Amino acid sequence: MATAPTTRTNALNSTNTPPPDHVLFGRSPTMSEVRLRAEKICTTNIPVLLCGAGGTGKEAMAQWIHARSAFSQGQFVKVNCAAIPGNLLESELFGYEKGAFTGAMERRAGCFELAEEGTLLLDEIGEMPAATQAKLLRVLEDRKLRRLGSKVETPVDVRVLAATNKVPEDAVAKGELRSDLYYRLNVFNIHLPPLRDHKEDIPQLVDALLADMNTKHGRKVAGVADNVLQMFQNHNWPGNVRELRNTMERGVIVCDGPLVEQRHLPPNFGNMGVRVPASDGEGIRLEVGTTVGEAEKMLILKTLAANNNNKTRAADVLGISLKTLHNKLKEYGSASALASEAAN
Repeated sequence: MATAPTTRTNALNSTNTPPPDHVLFGRSPTMSEVRLRAEKICTTNIPVLLCGAGGTGKEAMAQWIHARSAFSQGQFVKVNCAAIPGNLLESELFGYEKGAFTGAMERRAGCFELAEEGTLLLDEIGEMPAATQAKLLRVLEDRKLRRLGSKVETPVDVRVLAATNKVPEDAVAKGELRSDLYYRLNVFNIHLPPLRDHKEDIPQLVDALLADMNTKHGRKVAGVADNVLQMFQNHNWPGNVRELRNTMERGVIVCDGPLVEQRHLPPNFGNMGVRVPASDGEGIRLEVGTTVGEAEKMLILKTLAANNNNKTRAADVLGISLKTLHNKLKEYGSASALASEAAN
C-alpha cells in the first residue's frame, strides 16, 4: 500500500520565469526552424510532445512556450516521471484525500491542480507506469480528475506538455508508451536537435551563457580563448547544450584571468567520447559477429567508466534516462550472475 510522500522532491518544481531565447535558439537554419514551429502553437492549448536527447533543451522549450501562451499567468509545473516511484506518481499528479492510504493525513492537491490555468510538463513520459498513463489519458480527454480516495471529479484547466528522450514510436512499439496516449499527446511534435547538428550556434551560445554565468557568480570574465572556442567547435557534445552550459559554468568559476582558457575546462575535456572502433586500445573494438546487445553493454560500461562511475553524467552522455541506465546495469548484473552459475 502506498504511503504519503513527506516532501516534494526535485522531481517536481514550478516557476514562472521564462528562459531567455539564447538558451534555446541560435541563428542556424536548424534552430530557426525549431523556433518557427514552436511559435505556431504558443497561443493554442493543444498538447505538445517535445522529443530529443538529454540536454537538448526540452524543459527550456516548454518554459518558452508557457511564457508566450494564454496560460502564462498560471504556474509552470514540471514532473519528472522517471524520478518518482510508480506507486507515488499517481498521487503526485492527481492529489489525494485525507485517509486515501496509509500516511495520507490531510487532503493534498496534485500537480494538475497546482498548474491550474498554467502549464504542466510531464518529463520522461515514457517512464510513467501503464496504469497511470491510462488515468492521465482520461484526464486529458475529460478535463476532469479524481483525487485518490475521492468520489468527486474536479475540473482542471491546464496546458499539458510532455517530453521524452526516446523515439516515441519505438516506445509505443515496446509497450513503454500507450499508443492512445501517444496519439493524444502528439497533436504537435517538436524535435530538439543535438548540439552537434547546429555547431554554428556555439559562439552565440557561449557569449550568452558567459553573460549568464558572470551574473550568477558575480564574475567579470570577458570571453573564451580562441583555442578554447576551436575545441568547442571540434567537440561532439554528447551532453548537448546542458554539457556546454556546465562547461562554461566551471570555466567561469575557476577562471583567474580575463579569458576562459583550456586549463579552466573540465579534466579530459574533449576526450570523453567513446570511439567505435578505436586503434589505441582505449576505445571499444567491435568484431564482426558482435550482437547489438553486446555492443550496447560495452558502450554503456565504457561510458560509465569514462565518467568515473557517475551514473547521472553517463546517462546524459548516452542520451538515456537515469532509470533506464539503472535497469540496464541491473540486467547486466543478473546476466553475469547467470553466466557464473552456468560456468560452475
